[in-house]
Amino acid sequence: MTTDEKSTEILREEILADAKKKAEEIVMAAQREAEEILAAAAVERSRLTEDHLCRSRNEASRKAELILATVPVETGRMRAARVETLLDSIREEAEQRLKAREGFGYRETVCLLASRAIERMTGADFVVRVPEGDRALLGDDIGDEIKRRTGKTVSLSVRYEQNSENGVIVEDAEARQVWDNRLGKRLERLWPEVRRHIAVEFSFVPKKESGGDGP
Repeated sequence: MTTDEKSTEILREEILADAKKKAEEIVMAAQREAEEILAAAAVERSRLTEDHLCRSRNEASRKAELILATVPVETGRMRAARVETLLDSIREEAEQRLKAREGFGYRETVCLLASRAIERMTGADFVVRVPEGDRALLGDDIGDEIKRRTGKTVSLSVRYEQNSENGVIVEDAEARQVWDNRLGKRLERLWPEVRRHIAVEFSFVPKKESGGDGP
């Protein structure tokens, strides 16, 4: 091999070696860059995950607070509904017992209700209206008994009516004053006060600090 050929071969080998070295440097630089990108991506992913978890925790906390805030309201609503159901059942039982004339003297009650009504009415001539079905139970002297209990000098007639409810209706002779003391009507008028008394007595509602019981 001539001197020129040797020089050319040496130059070629140096060029190849230099090219190989540069190629390796490029590969290593690319690897470093790739690793840096991957590391940055991992950090970003971790940050995003943490942010997501933080938002999720905050949202869960917010929902829990909302749910807890509704608990007293819902509890109060459910308790009020149960109390109303219980009070309704008490009223229904009272109505049934009144219709059945259970637990009280019916004739005595009619006399009392009629005489109390007459005491509060003006005039001296009255009509007492009672159910036809009560004729035998009340007796022929029911009018005299009612007059005696009024403590007033009055004229009174007893009228028996078909399909009338238990109890008595009292009116003056001209029917200008009418006092409906049928048992169902009395319960209807008195129920708000009776209901309030039951609710307070059994602690369904709190008592007022002063000035009597609450509604």
